[in-house]
Amino acid sequence: MAFPPRLSGRALAGIVRLSRTRAGARLLYQVFRSDLRIDRLERLPDALLGQMPVDTRPVAGRPPRERPDAGLPLPAAPWSGTSETLARAYAERATDPREVVARALDAAGALASRRPSVGPLLDVCDEEARASAAASSERWRAGKTLGPLDGVPIAVKEELAVRGLPVRGGTDLSDPSAARQDATFVARLRAQGAIVLGSTPMTEYGMTPLGFNPKRTMPRNPHAPDRIAGGSSTGSAVAVATGLVPLALGGDGGGSIRIPSSLCGVFGIKPTWGRVSRHGDVFDGTVAHVGPIASSTLDLARVLEIASGHDPHDTQTWLAPQRAAGTFAGALSRGVKGLRIGVVESEWADAAPPVARAGREALRALEREGAHLVDVRLELARWAAPAGYLAIGLESRASHRRLLEEGAAFTPDLAISYAVLGEMSGAEYTLAQRVRDGLRAEVARAFGEVDLLGLPAAAATATRVTDAEFDRGFLDARALDALCRFMFLGNLTGLPALSAPVGLDEGRLPIGLQLLGDAWDEATVLAASAHLERIGVARAERPGVTAS
Repeated sequence: MAFPPRLSGRALAGIVRLSRTRAGARLLYQVFRSDLRIDRLERLPDALLGQMPVDTRPVAGRPPRERPDAGLPLPAAPWSGTSETLARAYAERATDPREVVARALDAAGALASRRPSVGPLLDVCDEEARASAAASSERWRAGKTLGPLDGVPIAVKEELAVRGLPVRGGTDLSDPSAARQDATFVARLRAQGAIVLGSTPMTEYGMTPLGFNPKRTMPRNPHAPDRIAGGSSTGSAVAVATGLVPLALGGDGGGSIRIPSSLCGVFGIKPTWGRVSRHGDVFDGTVAHVGPIASSTLDLARVLEIASGHDPHDTQTWLAPQRAAGTFAGALSRGVKGLRIGVVESEWADAAPPVARAGREALRALEREGAHLVDVRLELARWAAPAGYLAIGLESRASHRRLLEEGAAFTPDLAISYAVLGEMSGAEYTLAQRVRDGLRAEVARAFGEVDLLGLPAAAATATRVTDAEFDRGFLDARALDALCRFMFLGNLTGLPALSAPVGLDEGRLPIGLQLLGDAWDEATVLAASAHLERIGVARAERPGVTAS
């Protein structure tokens, strides 16, 4: 049995009804098992597989690279500015945080009023944001700023606790009461003067990368409002892409930072597992990370500088080695001379032609700047996505066992996914974990010889969607797989991975290049991304819909 490429409307409702029966769920399981290539994991030879992982500790090929500072200047600021351009404007009294925050809150309302909506905020902390902006303005006047983000407006994905706002997680099934304290990630940025405008909408429980959610008024892609913006950190990417904020916070369990960053034409990084505390994140599991989305590599580096470090509330942060202050921001001036970048030809062959052309040209540009492109063979890389679907899917389903028992009303796509996942066996999950362990070892061996891996981000640019599909939901396994195809390599290994905007396709839709680094070596990833910006290859293009 095969389904049409996309199901919506009555056909989707019929599949939901079918999924509620045991026979129907079993039938759907067979279809999705084939469409997502999960069935082919059983054909992999034992020699490629590892053992059952006993922990989530990232496996490094080498210690973090110690590269000399080439003294290169910071990349030019994008059209929408950065924390640095804001700080300069504050210092010169050209504006102040009160004015910036007031304009941002007005712009957020204007973006939300568009049809279709490009509004990136869900819950707004209007009063607190204005009060924080007033306090920041006073600090700037007194010359007593708290840090590089003082007075910088930010937005936070609704899976992270923001004091005074509910932690919704993309659903209407969560506790609606307001959080009493910030997530560690949020608290550390606030302590440096960052001003939270509000929370950003996401897909239900983060379980689709397509950026729609019938339980939310989700924003469309600001480059083309008839296209999806990607997910699940949908609102955070749109907030940055429209220029509403220079940076936003997201979460990434299977590409949920990098996918919307790629589709919306901005920068986003999933740091090494354990680098940034997940305390206050509504999600758990073994693949979910938190990290920033920004209009520049500079702001990615600044956020990681502030947010990383040991947290007694998250034991996974104790995996991270101690590092010198300024490691990430200091890496931006390194350049790429002598850097060895691994290229996995079998991965590039699966990207859409415009994605492959733009990504390969970006890598060749780094080669012209002194990097070396090295052919790398990874037998298991193409199986990361099928193994990842099992990992994140079964972990998510297990965490919502009570809701399933109570017959909770999930969005149609998630209801079908959970029905299918309920038919998966323990043997399949165990096999996926052995693929994961084999992949960790294989990638670590590769990093014994190279400094980075250059991969596509999403395999395709943003797909078109009708108003009815977007508002009521749809099911499109092929589109989902195209977005996740290259993402789970970073989540299953726990390695740092960044998406940088390196071009536009013939429809002027953004294309992302993914840079994957060795464990704990975000510095090298950031250095390469900054150099792509410096030479004009990577940049956040101004979309058709903006906040100004």
